[in-house]
Amino acid sequence: MTEDRVYLAVALDVPLPGLFDYWHDAPVMPGVRVRVVFGRRVMVGLVWAMRTSPVVAIDRVRAIEAVLDDLPPLAQDWLRLVDFAARYYHRPLGEVALPALPPSLRKPAAYTGARAAGGPVCRADRRPGAVDRTPLSAVTPPPPLTLGQQHALLPLQALLDRGRGVALLHGVTGSGKTELYLHLARQVLAQGRQVLLLVPEINLTPQLEQVVRTRLDLGPGGLAMLHSRLADGERLRAWLRVVRGQAGLLLGTRLALMTPMPRLGLIVVDEEHDPSYKQQDGLRYSARDLAVWRGHDLGIPVVLGSATPSLESWRQAQRGEYQLVSLPQRAQAQSLPTIRLVDTRRAQLEQGFTPQLLQALDQRLECGDQSLVFLNRRGYAPVLRCASCGWVSQCRQCTAHTVLHRAAGRRAVLQCHHCGDARPVPRACPDCGDQDLQPMGRGTQRVEEFLGERYPQARIVRIDADATRRKGSAQALFAQVHDGQADILVGTQMVSKGHDFARLGLVGVLNADAMLFAQDFRAPERLFAQLMQVAGRAGRRMDGAEVLVQTDYPEQSVYQALLRHDYQRFAQAALEERQLLSLPPFSHQALLTAQATHLADALGFLQVVLDLARTLPTSAGVRLYDAVPLRVVRVARVERAQLLIESDHRRPLHALLQALLPQLDGLPASRPVRWGVEIDPQEI
Repeated sequence: MTEDRVYLAVALDVPLPGLFDYWHDAPVMPGVRVRVVFGRRVMVGLVWAMRTSPVVAIDRVRAIEAVLDDLPPLAQDWLRLVDFAARYYHRPLGEVALPALPPSLRKPAAYTGARAAGGPVCRADRRPGAVDRTPLSAVTPPPPLTLGQQHALLPLQALLDRGRGVALLHGVTGSGKTELYLHLARQVLAQGRQVLLLVPEINLTPQLEQVVRTRLDLGPGGLAMLHSRLADGERLRAWLRVVRGQAGLLLGTRLALMTPMPRLGLIVVDEEHDPSYKQQDGLRYSARDLAVWRGHDLGIPVVLGSATPSLESWRQAQRGEYQLVSLPQRAQAQSLPTIRLVDTRRAQLEQGFTPQLLQALDQRLECGDQSLVFLNRRGYAPVLRCASCGWVSQCRQCTAHTVLHRAAGRRAVLQCHHCGDARPVPRACPDCGDQDLQPMGRGTQRVEEFLGERYPQARIVRIDADATRRKGSAQALFAQVHDGQADILVGTQMVSKGHDFARLGLVGVLNADAMLFAQDFRAPERLFAQLMQVAGRAGRRMDGAEVLVQTDYPEQSVYQALLRHDYQRFAQAALEERQLLSLPPFSHQALLTAQATHLADALGFLQVVLDLARTLPTSAGVRLYDAVPLRVVRVARVERAQLLIESDHRRPLHALLQALLPQLDGLPASRPVRWGVEIDPQEI
C-alpha cells in the first residue's frame, strides 16, 4: 500500500518550526492548498514540496483530507518570497504563507457543508461583484511635465529600460512624484505587465484611486485595491483579479506586497519612510524591505518615493546602492510655505494656542483660506486628574494613563489606547471623593471644542481615528475638506501625508516637542519627517502659505533644519550621530521580547537566553544587551520585557539567531512565557 503513496511537506499556520508530513495517493504540486487534520483541528495547509519518504515514522503520517484545487498552484516566485521572509524574519513558513492569503482561502469551513457551493473561489466567481463594475472614468491626458520632472524622469526611464535596480525618488512635498509614478506605470502596462503601487495608510487609497482611474486606461477590472478594511469577499475578488492577471495595477497597503502577481513589472513604494510599512504583530515584516528584495528576485525596477526618506534608504543612495533621483522644486508655480517657530516659553497660551497662531487663524478665516491645526494626540485630554490629592486616571490592565474621550450625546469615558479598555468617567475622585476632576493637556477633541467656541461661524472638521471608525467616514470627511466645506481642519498624522489640499494656507502645529526627547533613537527622525510632511500640505495651489510650529526648544537642530526645508542637512547630521553610536543603519538589530503574568518570569527567561547566547560560538561579533522592562511594562494584564541583540553586520546577527532560537522553547524558564523575535525593530 505505501508504495502508491506520495509524501507531502505541508506548511501550516502554527507557531511550530518546520513542515509537516502528510500523504496522498497522487502527486500534488507545491503551491497547492490542502485540507488536513492537525492534532484535533482541521486546517488548510500549503504543499511546499513532495518527498520520497517522510521525515517522521511512516505510521505517524496522516493522509490529507482533500486537495483544494479551485486555484492553480501559487507561483514559484511567490513561494520564493515567502521562503525568504520566513528565513529573514525567523518565522515558520506556514506563519508567513497562510496569513498572506485572503481569509476565506484558509478556512476549512469555507469548503465544507451544504453551502460550500464548490468553495469560496467558485462562489466569488458567481457573485455579481466578481467583475469590477466601478464606472470607467474618462481618461484625461497627462499634464506637461515641469523641467524638474523631465530631468527626474530620465534616470527613472533608464532604470525601467534596464529592467532592474532601485531608485530613491527624493522630492519635496508637492513636487509631482505621483505624476512620475503614473508615467512609469503607463509604460509598464503598455508592455502587458503589472504594477504594484504601495501606500502606507488606507486613507490615502481613495484619492490615489481616483487619480489612477482618470489618468491610466486600465479598462474594466484593471485596477484592484487591497487593504485590511475590505470585507472578506471584496478582498478575495480583488486578489483573484490580480492573481489571474486581469488587473494590471494593484494599489494597496503593506499586505498587498504579499500578493502573487504573474506579470509584475514595476514596484512603487510611496512615502517609503513611513513606519506603517512595518507590521507590528504576527510576522513583523517591512513591506518596503521585502519590496526591494522582490524586485531584485524578479529582476524588475523598484521606485521608493518620499520627501523625507528613511535614513536607511538615504544611506543606501549615498553609497550608490540605490540611484538617487531628486525633485527639489514643487510642480506648481507656488513655492514652499514659510515656516516660523513660535517660542512658547514666554507666550501667554490660550488652550494651548499662542497669540501668533490665533492671529494667523483669524487672518485666514477673514480671507477665506483653509487652516489645519495639527496635534498628534486623539481624545479630549491625555489624562484626568484630581487637584486635591493628585490622583490621575490609570488603566486597570496596563501601566498607562487612560485618555479622556468625549462625544456628543454620550457620557464621557476614560479609554486606554494600549488595550482598549474603557469605563465611564467617575463622578468623584476614587481616592478622596473630590468631585472637581480636571482634564490635563489636550487632544484633538478638546482643540475642536475650543475652536468651535472661539469661531462659532467657522466650519470645523476633525479627522482622527475616533472620527473615522465607520467604513467610508474618512473618505467623506476628506471630500468635505477638498470640496471647500471646511474652514479649519483639526487632525492627527492621518492628515499629514499624501493629501492635496488646494486651499490650505496655514498649518499650525501643537505639542511638537512631545517626540523631541523620546527614548527611541528614531524619535528625531520621525519628528522631522512628520513636521516636513504636515508642512507640505500647505500652499500646494496658492502663494503666501505659512506653517507655525509651537515649541519650547526652537534652537534644536530638528527645527533649524525644518526652517530651511533642508532634509539633506538633517540627514547628514543624523547619520553622523548614528555612525558615532553604531546605531542603524550602521548596525543591525534584533529584539527578543518576552511576555508573562509576572515581570520576574519575563526577565528571568531573557536572562537565561542571554546566558545561553553568550556560550554559543556564533555570538562572536554580536553585542548582547541586558534584559529590561518595556517602557509600558504591563498591557492587558501581561508584563513585558525585551532583550536587544546587535551587530555591525547582518550575517553574524542571523547566525546567532539561527543557533539560538530553536533552543528557546526547550528551556524550563520558557514555560510561563510567550516570546517572540523582531528583526530590524522600529521601536525599542
